[in-house]
Amino acid sequence: MSSVDAVAVLGAGTMGHGIAQVCAAAGCAVRLYDLDDETIRHGLHRIRGNLDKGIERGKVTEAERTAVLAGISPTTVVGEAVRGVDLVIEAAPESIELKERIFAEVDRSAPDHAILATNTSSLSIGRIASAVRDPKRFVGMHFFNPVHIMPLVEVVWGPETAAATRDHAVEFVRRLGKEPIVVKDAPGFASSRLGIVLGMEAIRMVEQEVATAEDIDRAMELGYRHPMGPLRLTDLVGLDVRLGIAEYLHETIGSDAFRPPELLRRMVSEGKLGKKSGEGFYSW
Repeated sequence: MSSVDAVAVLGAGTMGHGIAQVCAAAGCAVRLYDLDDETIRHGLHRIRGNLDKGIERGKVTEAERTAVLAGISPTTVVGEAVRGVDLVIEAAPESIELKERIFAEVDRSAPDHAILATNTSSLSIGRIASAVRDPKRFVGMHFFNPVHIMPLVEVVWGPETAAATRDHAVEFVRRLGKEPIVVKDAPGFASSRLGIVLGMEAIRMVEQEVATAEDIDRAMELGYRHPMGPLRLTDLVGLDVRLGIAEYLHETIGSDAFRPPELLRRMVSEGKLGKKSGEGFYSW
């Protein structure tokens, strides 16, 4: 594959709408898929909001906003989304069974030359790739939230990912104006494996009343120059999302460093999911 002209983004939610935005901004024709029209409309509304803020800050022109929005076509049919594209990026929730089902359906309609990528932050690339006939063209592309601002993308190569697939993914990430790192398929990759350890320990410290959430975050921001403390970051990512990743890493790696604290489980059961619910370790 020499170039990426058309991209299918499967999922218009927290990650998918941002991925669609940056792909369209890079000049790609984007097909944005989700299960229903309302979810897609909400995703497109968030994209417009991101672009409007960019205009207010002098980082986006009105012509660029028009071009990005015009470059995204909505659809609620997977086969229609992936037909004729050069790259498929799945951005569904972190369920390995769900991702396997999606790619089994994608595999029936996507062209043979298309790269198939999952935006998972921790799940096995090799296992998800087993859902398609040709796992050589399968790769992980882990974007970070908010996608239109965060510069990092993890390119994760599975046990059967072809070198050419990996290299094309790295090239495309750079085309988006982002910085790729290349990581072997291992539980949690690089970012989640390190970030979850720090996040779980920070939550245990709150649970044990070592310090307030604000002071724990301040320690990492001022003492270690982290741009955001681990508890505020957990609120931004979503406590439910971090719980799911921690459970997966604890199960697959076996280290108690990944064992979710009871405080995290309780907060999730109470609906305190962070920014998206209005309350987590902070009030939003």
